[in-house]
Amino acid sequence: MADGASPTVLNPEVVKSATANKQGYHSFQFGGFEFARDEYFVHIKWPKGKHTMEVDRFLRAMVRDIGWGFFYGWIFFDDVFGTHNHYGTVDIYAGTYDQGCKAAGIDFIQRFTAESVSKAFETISRDWISEGYDPLSAPLETGSPMGSKGKPMQGPLLRNFTPAKRMLGLPGDQPVRSDDTGTPINRAFEDVAFDQPDIEPEPGFEGQLHAINLFDHIARSDVTWNPSMTAITKASICCVTSEEHMLPVIHGNDRNEWFFQLSDEIHWRIQDKNTGNPRGMIVMKAGDVCAMPADIRHQGFSPKRSMLMVMENGSPELPELYATGKLAPYPIEF
Repeated sequence: MADGASPTVLNPEVVKSATANKQGYHSFQFGGFEFARDEYFVHIKWPKGKHTMEVDRFLRAMVRDIGWGFFYGWIFFDDVFGTHNHYGTVDIYAGTYDQGCKAAGIDFIQRFTAESVSKAFETISRDWISEGYDPLSAPLETGSPMGSKGKPMQGPLLRNFTPAKRMLGLPGDQPVRSDDTGTPINRAFEDVAFDQPDIEPEPGFEGQLHAINLFDHIARSDVTWNPSMTAITKASICCVTSEEHMLPVIHGNDRNEWFFQLSDEIHWRIQDKNTGNPRGMIVMKAGDVCAMPADIRHQGFSPKRSMLMVMENGSPELPELYATGKLAPYPIEF
């Protein structure tokens, strides 16, 4: 099916197998897709084909896909399988944006309500994640999903977002300052300076100005490639994150994203969104700024845990403007 087509929207329940396999895991049916896992791999089937993916990569991608609300545009779990957010409905696809699968005629795509996909993905994740494995953390900070099923995971699958009642660091904010909650500085940021800003107000404005050390906040984040703070003003969205190892998904844009590298460095692999053909490699170092255009997919690799700020325009009309060519896919003409 070509991008932009409108298939029938499905709203099925995910179907769990009656019995578990010898490793203790159930298989699942959702629409035309079947999902099963063993000790090392996830096996995905659809009417035209099948695909195998390493289980850690699959679970890191799936849990973030749920937590992001399927994010802006495309979430590629790998080059073959992923989701496309239509903001209320979600496409699940296999091979739709892979040239080899398209040429072989085995590509497949179905559209579902976003609510049904979220419920299905959470049901699968909860069955396949055992206690001690946290797919939102860096590989050095979590257990492994490999092997047979262990004790069921306790607590929420996702980190809940807590809105601040006041600007961070001011009396009465919620959440309170990170050091008040005992959240430690991450091991990778022990060399970062956390001096507090000096505030010198003009006479008459004492006590009315405030500033925080943003690095001090990001350095305490216990998740990677997931917002540790988000500031939203109308359609203007600003997220700060800590990044380590590799972005667990390949993100396909339906709008421009602006990246501000705050510390260390990230290596970005850039591909054509529709074909996966390589478009370039970018190494961003502290102080660098770049825009990820609306016609690419990208994946980041952070050799050392780093800090990144992302800014986006969340206007709902942007995907159609870019898809129809009314807006150029890149923000600046040089």
